[in-house]
Amino acid sequence: MQNLICATLLTGAYDVNRNQTLAHNNFKLIEKWYESIVNLKLNGIVFHNAFSTETVNKYQNQYVKFIKVDYHHQLNTNTYRYVVYQKFLNDNAHQIANVFFTDITDVEVVLNPFIAPLFLNNKDFLFCGDEPKILQNEWMQNHCTHLRNNIKDFSDFENENASKTLLNCGIFGGNIAVMQKLINQLANLHLTYTVTNTTAYTLDMGAFNYLARTHFKNNLLHGAPINTEFKKMENLRNDCWFRHK
Repeated sequence: MQNLICATLLTGAYDVNRNQTLAHNNFKLIEKWYESIVNLKLNGIVFHNAFSTETVNKYQNQYVKFIKVDYHHQLNTNTYRYVVYQKFLNDNAHQIANVFFTDITDVEVVLNPFIAPLFLNNKDFLFCGDEPKILQNEWMQNHCTHLRNNIKDFSDFENENASKTLLNCGIFGGNIAVMQKLINQLANLHLTYTVTNTTAYTLDMGAFNYLARTHFKNNLLHGAPINTEFKKMENLRNDCWFRHK
């Protein structure tokens, strides 16, 4: 049974969070993530739509595997990754013990999460990143408009959790049972609701916070030592599992 850290890079489509379209076959985008996996001798998977055969042959090794996927544009790149993960987990769950999914251009692994006492002592928990903000902030209010208008209990979730820490879906993981349940819920939510989204927001943060704070609220751990403070550029901090910007 494997422990995996997986991430996705889908390029050639406009990214509203970055306000740009990422170029194809640019290994520099994932270099820090890749090197952190290799240096710690972990098992990593990069799902991608546009790395060349030459790039894959150059960088694929015993620690990092590249899997090419087709990107279907019915969902933005931020949310389509959950469809990719859903298929992967449904096909391979019997071979996986634990798994983390992370962003790839601004995340690197600092410590092996799978041997950390906090992880080992909380087998049925969802572990995730967070931000030094509360759920009720202007960006999230705007980000969640489409979900609020379409999901019956979404406003209740927002009201009940308004003052709680904002969770960040750039880092999340747990055992295979927890993760398969969450990924199925995330993928199905986006395939049901996000496909009709016409706002300027990706909806990934809203969907993740909604599911984590409702379906997993009694088995949820976030923040240090899972992640460094988001956007703090804590490059010298080595006591967390993941560094996020």
